[in-house]
Amino acid sequence: MARRLRPVGIEFVETAPVRLVFAREISAAPHAVFRALAEDVPGWTEWFAAVTLARPLEDGARREIRLKGGTRFQETILAAEEPEVYAYRVDVTNAPGARALAEEWRLTPAATGTRVRWTFAADGTAPFRLLLTLARAGLGRAFRDAVTSLDRRLATQ
Repeated sequence: MARRLRPVGIEFVETAPVRLVFAREISAAPHAVFRALAEDVPGWTEWFAAVTLARPLEDGARREIRLKGGTRFQETILAAEEPEVYAYRVDVTNAPGARALAEEWRLTPAATGTRVRWTFAADGTAPFRLLLTLARAGLGRAFRDAVTSLDRRLATQ
């Protein structure tokens, strides 16, 4: 059953009760990474293995995301500042226990390309927060695999 979450702003990525932060350096340029994140939303299914559907809504102001396993999100874009930051919050989800969710992708130039930092910020019931904490390693692996795949994809474009 889908539930509406508490609306949060961009500051939530710094103040959330649960913050999972992952970073990796890739060879693609920041502008190319930003475009893949913010402008080629349907392309997420090509490089982020957990994503089975990604589509922009309302001229890109919102998104619909579906993950393997059936989790669904309706999201609002909080920031799209090329080439530095792309962030969104979840407005509606079927994930049990969630009260507020936001994600931020921060891109900084690196010597060989881009440093990609992903912050997954959440609030929810105690079991939900514990589950996220326990899932840190798996989420980190998913992030590393996704940005590695994105880097490969961008190299062939």
